[in-house]
Parts: sequence; C-alpha cells; structure tokens
Amino acid sequence: MILRHLSRVAVPLLLLLPAPWGQVRVQVKPNRFRIPDVTIVLGPKPSGRIITEPPALTVEILSKDDRWGDLQERIDDYLSFGIPCIWVVNPLTRRGYVYTVEGAREVKDGILRAEAAGIEVPLRELFG
Repeated sequence: MILRHLSRVAVPLLLLLPAPWGQVRVQVKPNRFRIPDVTIVLGPKPSGRIITEPPALTVEILSKDDRWGDLQERIDDYLSFGIPCIWVVNPLTRRGYVYTVEGAREVKDGILRAEAAGIEVPLRELFG
C-alpha cells in the first residue's frame, strides 16, 4: 500500500526496495550496512545497489519478529548517517511514527510527513 501511494506523490523521487525487487543497501558507517523496507531518494538514481549518501527518507515496516532494541539501533544508525526522516509503520496497531534528529513522535493527525522532501502519506491509505 505504501508503494502505491508514494507513486502518486508530486515530488520527483526514486523508490528503492529490497528483495525481491533487488537488494538496496544503505552504508551508514564504513563497515555497516542497513536494508530499509523502503528507501526514497530525491534526484538522480544511485549508480549501484549501495547508497553512500543519505536518502531523503527510509521506511521501516514492523513485523511481529522485530525487537525494540534492534529497531532503535537501526533508527540511530540512520539518523547518525544523516537521513533526515525515518518512518516506522506498525501494521498491527495501524500506527505510524516519525523519527528525526529533533526526536520521535507518533502520528496523531493521520499523516506521515517527510517535510524536507515534501512527502505526505495518509496512514489510512497504507492500511486499505
């Protein structure tokens, strides 16, 4: 659902997805790579499958197997790498969270926003 909505966003963006579409890794440290559920890049397509510059947005979609400590470590890696916005979506509770260097907040107005990238996605559209 998130992919369907993002394909209608007015800003030019490039969605990079993990397998089965092809594994895209974000190099957050010299020896550390992360594989977000969705990576959104503004501007030209990266030359390879390893992103070495911070993308505009990453999205993590929680599963029942995700552990809080592991998720927080991924978020910390993304923020320290310079990714300005991380969305965490929980399909079980139908809630969304936005993480930036200013902090974390639950989406209370029903709209996930990545303000610097000009991207907004209504939560209700993600859950059909």
